[in-house]
Amino acid sequence: MMTEQTSTAVESSGPEGTAIYVYGIVLASDGNEGAESLPEAGPVVGGGEQAVRQVRRGKLAALVSELSPDHPLGKPEDLMAHARIVDQVAAKASVLPFKFGAVVTDEQAVKDELIGPNEDQFLSALKALDGQAEFLVKGRYIEEAVLREVLAENPDAGKLRDQIAGQLEDVTRDARIALGEVVNQAIEAKRQADTQLVAQMLEPFASVTNVREATNELDAAAIAVLAPRSQQKDIEQAVGELAKNWDGRVDITLFGPIAAYDFVVTQASEA
Repeated sequence: MMTEQTSTAVESSGPEGTAIYVYGIVLASDGNEGAESLPEAGPVVGGGEQAVRQVRRGKLAALVSELSPDHPLGKPEDLMAHARIVDQVAAKASVLPFKFGAVVTDEQAVKDELIGPNEDQFLSALKALDGQAEFLVKGRYIEEAVLREVLAENPDAGKLRDQIAGQLEDVTRDARIALGEVVNQAIEAKRQADTQLVAQMLEPFASVTNVREATNELDAAAIAVLAPRSQQKDIEQAVGELAKNWDGRVDITLFGPIAAYDFVVTQASEA
């Protein structure tokens, strides 16, 4: 499930010398219900603290804050502010998160050039997300533990280790290279098996699953699931049990509920 539009850059500012930064799209809401789904006032993209607000058109609303049009985007604090806001919303309501850097000129552009042309697509995506959020499970092997496993389980690795022990590096260069290849292959096999185990553990909760590619040689698993927010405690319990089983072997971290970046990618249309 993916929503893609064309990215934008600011060409001119609004009447008060400000532009509009867009965090995502939600169903428009009024009164206390609308206030409850908005994130708490805090740091926003562009610096300072603001209360994020809704810019509405029909059934949809964009979550926005004001931004100086000459503010250079990409600072770590801007990225953190963007993530904080969309994740706080995702914990309470369905949200189509925008990629970082979505800026339009003014509120009218939000209504007419962002929401208007994409209304049906946004509504369809929000319907698919109804009541759900992303939960991301990441596992990282503890290096000493996984190496012990490999050496204990793989006779070739053990022989190469013994061959290298106490020898000069130049003399054992080929053996060291061979040992590195054996270890990498063994860890890859473990990663595949452990990823499958995590996926099976999350299967009862997931409506959609995305397995992320490893980005570090010690990654054990990285799986995102789209699941009902109402099952948060059940997911936390399942991940907690897995963490106990893998204690001392794999460090497990659960993120969520967070915005469904693995399943919905939204960019601002030209404004």
